[in-house]
Amino acid sequence: MSVLAADSTPLWISQLLASSWLWILVRIVLTSAYWVGGLQKVLNWKGAVAECESFHLRPARLIAALTILVELGGSALIISGVLVWLGAGALGVFTLFATLIAFPFWTKSAAERTKMLNGFCEHLGLVAALALVAIVDALKTGM
Repeated sequence: MSVLAADSTPLWISQLLASSWLWILVRIVLTSAYWVGGLQKVLNWKGAVAECESFHLRPARLIAALTILVELGGSALIISGVLVWLGAGALGVFTLFATLIAFPFWTKSAAERTKMLNGFCEHLGLVAALALVAIVDALKTGM
């Protein structure tokens, strides 16, 4: 009995990666920043509006409401496995715009630039992970 899968991956790793519970767990964890953020904004509406105002986003109430919709709705689609491409796309586009607004490293002094660039790149990594979730879901469902 072989302990390696056909591609030289240890068999137990292949089995783990193929498990449905891991796929659900990955989607929950990947979206956690979004659904936690969305819930926090619902519970602290004034804070959500103030955050939008701090970035000079107008109309702040509408932007806050749309942010909550995208964070909670996109997360729900990804976690549920329904229209994963739409949820991942919505969160990816949202994250890309939010990253450009929140981490303008190109406008900062050298001392601040590194910290901003790190945050910028971390968020680009989230966008890439969301794209991967959409790709994997399409492959799994035969889309």
